[in-house]
Amino acid sequence: MTRVTGIGGIFFKARDPEALRAWYRDHLGIDVQAWGGCAFRWADGAPGGDGTTVWAIHDATSAYYSPGTATFMMNFRVADLPALLAALRDEGCAVDEKSEVSEYGSFGWVVDPEGNRVELWQPPAGS
Repeated sequence: MTRVTGIGGIFFKARDPEALRAWYRDHLGIDVQAWGGCAFRWADGAPGGDGTTVWAIHDATSAYYSPGTATFMMNFRVADLPALLAALRDEGCAVDEKSEVSEYGSFGWVVDPEGNRVELWQPPAGS
């Protein structure tokens, strides 16, 4: 089974998210959008392989990374989210019981042995 197929995003917390977003915009040229991040477009040449990698800064008080304990969260693009979540559960991994489906695709989460919450993302069909 194919598991991770790429990096979907990198998210991290900041004590002053507005100032940090401005620093990245001003010094590295990242086109930070009103929602707090940027979507980098890429194409890998594979059928359905075009997509984005999201980069975003969240407020230091955000609970989105819980129960992870890190100030960052990685998002990995996956081929078959339900099958991967089932395999991770079978392997004894700490898989979040909830998952989400939206117009942006399907999301699930697992916490690694170091306490880092990892987001798993299956893009919507055709993406």
